Amino acid sequence: MFSFKQSALLLTATACFLASCGKQEAAYSTADGPYQISATVGMIADIVSVVAGDNAKVSGIIGEGIDPHLYKPTSTDVKTMQSADVVFYNGLMLEGKMGDILVRLARSGKPVYAVTEKILNDSDYILTDEEDHQDPHVWMDVQGWIKAVEVVAASLSEYDAANAADYRDNAATYIAELETLDAYAKEKIVSIPESQRVLVTAHDAFGYMARAYGLEVLGIQGLSTESEAGVKDIEDLVSYLVENNIPAVFVESSVSDKNIKALIEGAAAKDHTVVIGGELFSDAMGKAGSYQGTYLGMIDHNVTTITRALGGEAPAAGLNGKL
Repeated sequence: MFSFKQSALLLTATACFLASCGKQEAAYSTADGPYQISATVGMIADIVSVVAGDNAKVSGIIGEGIDPHLYKPTSTDVKTMQSADVVFYNGLMLEGKMGDILVRLARSGKPVYAVTEKILNDSDYILTDEEDHQDPHVWMDVQGWIKAVEVVAASLSEYDAANAADYRDNAATYIAELETLDAYAKEKIVSIPESQRVLVTAHDAFGYMARAYGLEVLGIQGLSTESEAGVKDIEDLVSYLVENNIPAVFVESSVSDKNIKALIEGAAAKDHTVVIGGELFSDAMGKAGSYQGTYLGMIDHNVTTITRALGGEAPAAGLNGKL
């Protein structure tokens, strides 16, 4: 049985292998119609869909409200990835239980791309925890996910060179939207009173967001929801909430809220009222077909919800008036 640390090392090696082996097949043409792309999580499927446009059909494996850290691929998932022409994944430990499947696909000659390829070995960018586990939640920093969009555009251009101009144009238009989103996040988060810029969540998925936009983040569980929160973890966080007069904590759409409820009860026992500031999207986006079911809507929702709950100023309907 692998320890969590051993598994992390194995997954890092797997990511490096896939980054080097997933580019064997190229020069595809869409003359016969759109090709098939499979993406592991919604945040990837969404940006791939935007960049691919009408040239490809994109299917996501892990849907809304599902925790990718714990997800076990089904036989249908495996078949979906096997039948796809191109596969995109995150890397950095996120799809731990899919690692061996992704390796087999790459070895078969299928193009398999890590969207974190540009930052995979950038020690100045990648966050790690106390045990040196790499943080996979890059999408929480819009600038980090812009790099992922660039990887998608380059990868699709390599696979389908005939439509490379489409991919470059689609990516450029989308990146302009993301730059506006990034500016919105910076403006709204800084409006939160400095003493209250503390984000308490179920697990440590918001580190990149914290660094990018000036928050302090405290997650009850670690980078992966496979880790367990102990009684002392809860007690320490309760004391922090009380001592620093933090008004709100947040639940996540893909993680159990039992530990957050324990925090609220613990604070109440010490005569400090803490409310649930809202539900955030961490490892999964919102409902398919909704605004929050897009990457842009997911981050808009998170930024707006956090800002308003912690005493900052943001429009209730968010950046684009769609919340």
